[in-house]
Amino acid sequence: MGRLGGKVAVITGAALGLGRATALRMAEEGAAVAVCDLRFEDADALARDLVERGLPAAAWRLDVSRELDVQRVLGEVAERFGRIDVLVNNAGVAGADKPTDQLTEAEWDAVQAVNVKGVFFGVKHVIPHMRRTGGGSIINLSSIYGLVSAPDVPPYHASKGAVRLMTKTDALLYAPEKIRVNSVHPGFIWTPMVEGYLKAQGGVAEGRAAVGALHPLGHMGEPDDIAWGCVYLASDEAKFVTGAELVIDGGYTAR
Repeated sequence: MGRLGGKVAVITGAALGLGRATALRMAEEGAAVAVCDLRFEDADALARDLVERGLPAAAWRLDVSRELDVQRVLGEVAERFGRIDVLVNNAGVAGADKPTDQLTEAEWDAVQAVNVKGVFFGVKHVIPHMRRTGGGSIINLSSIYGLVSAPDVPPYHASKGAVRLMTKTDALLYAPEKIRVNSVHPGFIWTPMVEGYLKAQGGVAEGRAAVGALHPLGHMGEPDDIAWGCVYLASDEAKFVTGAELVIDGGYTAR
């Protein structure tokens, strides 16, 4: 049956990158997967591929910055699959790469709306479903930049630090109800977001090598490196893990 047999998992930002890899691995491990993303066509294509392979899945268009949208989609997922056991708050944006004194309020708010409020809305509205199930696992995607910082993209770093502490607070609040809440902290992983970042810096091939060299293991990670960490946190193997930071960063933050 697999490590997630019988579970229902909701994954935001699931059309591409880390979310897509997580959806694939969770489905292959037995979970029914709700593939949620603003890019509905990509999300639907992934869900259809999974269904063709005999794996239960469906796609929803979801804007995590809109509370009513999050509440509606989670309700529809629970109605479709009968329950919700896992929520992966993966949807995120990088935002404007400017010094703090040059940022506009709108540029700041755009990142917080997705990266912070999106996690808040997801947790808020999945809790009633997990209570009915008798427990669950919430996995919040933070970053190495929720642990350390760098002299760039201030809104992103602030948002990922917020996600880290939101995770710990919610882990304490919901532990008595057997709802576990953990954060995952990826290093640089080869995804469309990172590729776009490197293009903006001036060169993909050179940038990939240079950024890879920042990690003691000498290279960037792959989406599956994060996906398997999420599978672990979603599974009963992690039944005694809550409020934790799962750092998957090739040694970046070990210095």
